[in-house]
Amino acid sequence: MFSCRLIHDFLSMAPFADYLDSMYYSRFLQWKWLEREPVTKNTFRQYRVLGKGGFGEVCACQVRATGKMYACKKLEKKRIKKRKGESMALNEKQILEKVNSRFVVCLAYAYETKDALCLVLTLMNGGDLKFHIYHMGEAGFDEKRAVFYAAEICCGLEDLHRERIVYRDLKPENILLDDHGHIRISDLGLAVHIPEGQTIKGRVGTVGYMAPEVVKNERYTFSPDWWALGCLLYEMIEGQSPFQQRKKKIKREDVERLVKEVEEEYSSKFSEDAKSLCKMLLAKDPSERLGCQGDGASEVKAHAIFRSINFKRLAAGMLEAPFIPDPQAIYCKDVLDIEQFSTVKGVELEPKDDSFYSKVSTGNVPIPWQNEMIETECFKELNILNLDATVPPDLDWRGQPSPPPKQGLLQRLFGRQLSQSAPCCVGSRGTHGSAGL
Repeated sequence: MFSCRLIHDFLSMAPFADYLDSMYYSRFLQWKWLEREPVTKNTFRQYRVLGKGGFGEVCACQVRATGKMYACKKLEKKRIKKRKGESMALNEKQILEKVNSRFVVCLAYAYETKDALCLVLTLMNGGDLKFHIYHMGEAGFDEKRAVFYAAEICCGLEDLHRERIVYRDLKPENILLDDHGHIRISDLGLAVHIPEGQTIKGRVGTVGYMAPEVVKNERYTFSPDWWALGCLLYEMIEGQSPFQQRKKKIKREDVERLVKEVEEEYSSKFSEDAKSLCKMLLAKDPSERLGCQGDGASEVKAHAIFRSINFKRLAAGMLEAPFIPDPQAIYCKDVLDIEQFSTVKGVELEPKDDSFYSKVSTGNVPIPWQNEMIETECFKELNILNLDATVPPDLDWRGQPSPPPKQGLLQRLFGRQLSQSAPCCVGSRGTHGSAGL
């Protein structure tokens, strides 16, 4: 710690002063200026509808300047106001902005139009896990594939919990696949930040995936996420949820009774390791649950089922996924089957709503924007510095002529009048002069 302080103190003196006088600092300021440029609907090209969110459609979009593709989640202003969803929308935006994880969808831009607030997110073309579990042949996955996804979800939860965020809505439809077959956690509308040393309560989530302590409305921290991971791993292997059967109507009260009281059953599809992990994650008592005994995600990663997973390589994106989506396929229901949102009636937008809109529509998110500049090679193309350490023309302020001083209003008005009357004066003089001759 002391050595770090010494290095910091040294760098903050002459080296930093030299940097401020260098062309590298000028180039840094150019990039920061570009990063802070306003973001509007004209920043993007809009493409087809991908699906529906809680407050509006989700469409594919492309940044005009770089060609990078994203998903644009539209939150209709009137629909938000009618459902009193302001705090939920702002909470999701702020959490997405805070988390920078390979395993959680990334917020790159946030802007507004006349009718909607728009969150521009990572585009995930591979569909969601629910589609892959139930609509790609026999329900469920082989164990190797299920374990790979469980490992990536574990890493995503670890990144969220590191920021003291509990997700609370882990289920197959919220886990999306990218072009390379890797997953990201999406839809953070129910996620919430838990201050250090505190607990929260709230019966929120999806029936069948809510932990016993949530169903009982008890206080908790991160335990519901590890329970939901157990539910999801079970569903990926078995091809159905542990506490409710697909397409079979069962009352909410009955599902909650099963969650609180009944042990799940395991078929021959489960290896001993898979059965062991599910049982440890689905412990009714959160104090006995894997992931809740002090070491969080490290406890889960240490389970024998993950012995073949190198988590450091996984976190670096260096492991190949067991399934690579076909770029020509569409892994979702037909777009024509996506129900249209009805028109919101009886709601009027007011000037006082602008304060909320300004908190959401904040423009670029720095890290994702910088990554976009690198990935699309805009940084490489524009960040030209001479090899001989001479200053590039666009940074050589000394060779540029000084801009003319700005004129005041009176100067501009009188200047315009003089320029308009000048030809008349010249003509008059010429006439009188020739007459005198």
